[in-house]
Amino acid sequence: MIFVTGGAGFIGGNFVLDWILGDTPMSQQDSVLNIDKLTYAGNLETLASIKNQAKHVFMHADVADRARMSQLFKEYQPKAVLHFAAESHVDRSIHGPGDFIQTNIVGTFNLLEATRAYWSDLPSDQKADFRFLHVSTDEVYGTLSPTDPAFKETNAYEPNSPYAASKAASDHLVRAWHHTYGLPVLTTNCSNNYGPYHFPEKLIPLCILNAINGKPLPIYGDGQQVRDWLYVKDHCTAIRTVLEKGTPGQTYNIGGWNEKANIDVVKQICQILDEIKPKLDGTSYANQITFVKDRPGHDRRYAIDASKIERELGWKPKETFETGIRKTVQWYLDHPEWVEGVVSGNYRQWIDLQYATPKA
Repeated sequence: MIFVTGGAGFIGGNFVLDWILGDTPMSQQDSVLNIDKLTYAGNLETLASIKNQAKHVFMHADVADRARMSQLFKEYQPKAVLHFAAESHVDRSIHGPGDFIQTNIVGTFNLLEATRAYWSDLPSDQKADFRFLHVSTDEVYGTLSPTDPAFKETNAYEPNSPYAASKAASDHLVRAWHHTYGLPVLTTNCSNNYGPYHFPEKLIPLCILNAINGKPLPIYGDGQQVRDWLYVKDHCTAIRTVLEKGTPGQTYNIGGWNEKANIDVVKQICQILDEIKPKLDGTSYANQITFVKDRPGHDRRYAIDASKIERELGWKPKETFETGIRKTVQWYLDHPEWVEGVVSGNYRQWIDLQYATPKA
């Protein structure tokens, strides 16, 4: 069995689905204990297709609860821990950083300690094979100018938001538990993910849903913030590759080799919708684009150099942004029931708070 924390969230949920429904040797052999606190972004409907799968066990629990984690280790005895669980939305971290400190730092610390206690008592052969894979973000590296080279694993950490700082702290804890205690850890730092089951507070799902519902498509500042976009299914494949082949103590950057400005991403979404779901009045969805006041301390550019994972482990993304974004738009059009299940009153209040101020 493997443990997956945050397995009802966006990336973790996609990973669990791919693992349970996939046909790789690892997924065919190993069951999943899916541990999720079920905060606002955790959604059991994401896992509906594997609800009755014997190889998937869901556990409603908080990684910050060390006693509970220790109990689960004792009961299920995993061969690996894949740690996805995190508060991840920059805007929410600006409005309320406390949850990010608690989940991303305290939660990771308690999970590491529960893991270390379990791992220390394993027989030598199982101890050598055990892995703790920590899923992190490119935002720990800070921001880039238009001409700077992409982030490599050797870049210094320069986090600029409460979210990024909390993830940087968790990365440092994972590194320290390897160098101090010998815990066999792996860390991945990924670029911006997109794809199915993405909670619609993030740019791509928000704009898809706002577009088809006739609402404004909010763009921060001038819309020229650049991100490297990674299709979530490619990310899941990369994580499986790192789990199988990665060297303990190493960090692997995972990116899509797809740098795009936010405004260009939204315009591409509009073009796809104009083609596959044209508006009755014949106008373009791009007419709904609305510029709003920029986020405080908004990083200008992220870019991932994913050459190490390709060179050492043989992974590279399969999807281009053009193929991935088309699949993503179509998925949201085809799954209105999932969307309705996550778009609650609390979510609407959050969106109204976040995007109410027009650009000066």
